[in-house]
Amino acid sequence: MMADSTGSAHEGRAHRDSDMLSLRGSNLDRIAARGVSVPDYDRSAVTPGIVHFGVGGFHRAHMAMVLDDLIAAGRAGDWGIVGAGLLPHDVRMRDALAGQDHLYSLTLKHPDGTRERRVIGSIIDYRYGPDDPQGLIDLLGDPRIRIVSLTVTEGGYNVNPVTGEFISEEPMVAADVAALAAGELPSTVFGYVIEALRRRRDAGVPPFTVQSCDNISENGHVAKRMFGAFARLVDPELADWIDAHVAFPNAMVDRITPATTDEDRAELREDVGLQDAWPVVAEPFFQWVLEDMFTSGRPPYELAGVQVVEDVRPYEHMKLRLLNSGHQGLAYFGLLAGYTYAHEAMENPDIVSYLRRYMDEEGTPSLEPLPGIDLDGYKDSLIERFSNPEIRDTLARLGAESSDRIPKWLVPVIVDNLSSGAPVEVAAAICASWARYAEGRDEQGAALHIVDRYAEELQRVAQSQAADPLAFVRQVQFFGPLADDPRFTSAYLAALGSLHARGAKETVRRLAAHEEL
Repeated sequence: MMADSTGSAHEGRAHRDSDMLSLRGSNLDRIAARGVSVPDYDRSAVTPGIVHFGVGGFHRAHMAMVLDDLIAAGRAGDWGIVGAGLLPHDVRMRDALAGQDHLYSLTLKHPDGTRERRVIGSIIDYRYGPDDPQGLIDLLGDPRIRIVSLTVTEGGYNVNPVTGEFISEEPMVAADVAALAAGELPSTVFGYVIEALRRRRDAGVPPFTVQSCDNISENGHVAKRMFGAFARLVDPELADWIDAHVAFPNAMVDRITPATTDEDRAELREDVGLQDAWPVVAEPFFQWVLEDMFTSGRPPYELAGVQVVEDVRPYEHMKLRLLNSGHQGLAYFGLLAGYTYAHEAMENPDIVSYLRRYMDEEGTPSLEPLPGIDLDGYKDSLIERFSNPEIRDTLARLGAESSDRIPKWLVPVIVDNLSSGAPVEVAAAICASWARYAEGRDEQGAALHIVDRYAEELQRVAQSQAADPLAFVRQVQFFGPLADDPRFTSAYLAALGSLHARGAKETVRRLAAHEEL
């Protein structure tokens, strides 16, 4: 279980190279003596129940942590995780975990500089598909495997961003369809999952649940559509069977988990003398809301802080419309004002007040009832999380791929509020800040590196705003018909004009103070 906080990095003693401990099962007692929580259960007795594709930082700070808690409590000894990777970059994870008995450390970074450190033992094996494709297929066919879970990123679902349909012509997908038709082994996650389900059906083995843990809206529905579309290319009858018998639960996941840096590894060595090839760092906040829909049973997730519910959608809307949209409200204004990190921007009290105004006056009215949630407490936690200096979350990361984020997270708030009569002024200003940011230069004239698959088109349109101030929001693929709504356009044009005339900081100050732009 989680250890007590181990104090600031500056308070720990520096460990000499001769004092270093490698992260292995044989060293767990010695690691525990240094204030790090370690698995207190017999890992050799844990049996596999889950295969997880896409083992990265988020999975290890989220699902694997939950299973570690449950196994330690004696409630999930038959739900051990076998990691799986298929892409060339997964070799690094295979080797890092194999070299330390599939153990790794998790460090939670508190805003005051304290650290909570633990070693996670729920991952009991790792399979790299190209090493032994038949072995991975056999594992997926094992009746003990009752869940196949995924963190393969939004792009991993192979969704056409315009039509929302499965991209059947993607070369690796097309090759896998042909391979399965020829009785050969697959190479993609779609091929492995669908071929394993086919073999289980034919052998009379109950199917596993496909459990998406990716940070995308209605992730279970997306997974069901995309895996179903692949199956239909291979065998329409199999696709029908999957549709009728395989569960794809929706989930809402939330924990900021930055990429591991060399500084994180060095801090772990210096503070506790622990050598970990690939440690995980994360914020203390954790939330996982999960639809209770499983084909062949599940771990008792609710005993480890997971909210298991009938309908995830209201909780997902809460996160997308408060946290994710709040990040968008922070990113562009912050970058234009010259900030680099989220916590730096949050040191400006006007930014804090303006974000809370958005959450209270516009985000909250667009939400459905949320059983079990203290909404004011949740919004307080968002401000605290955005302000955490230990996470060092960059505004550039928050502002990346805006064309995927604004239409899915913020535009629905505006549409709902225009319909209900709730305010839209701050959300419209966030849209204006994206339009100003997309021009490609900050207020000091420095170039902004826009990370977006439509970056070139966005910048071209944004640079035409002097002649047509509504040009950016006329892009219906992102904003729908909002450019035709006078209540939205009035607020949008006021904010865009203020950004050009007064700059980001003054515009934010006026928004925070409810002053006219």
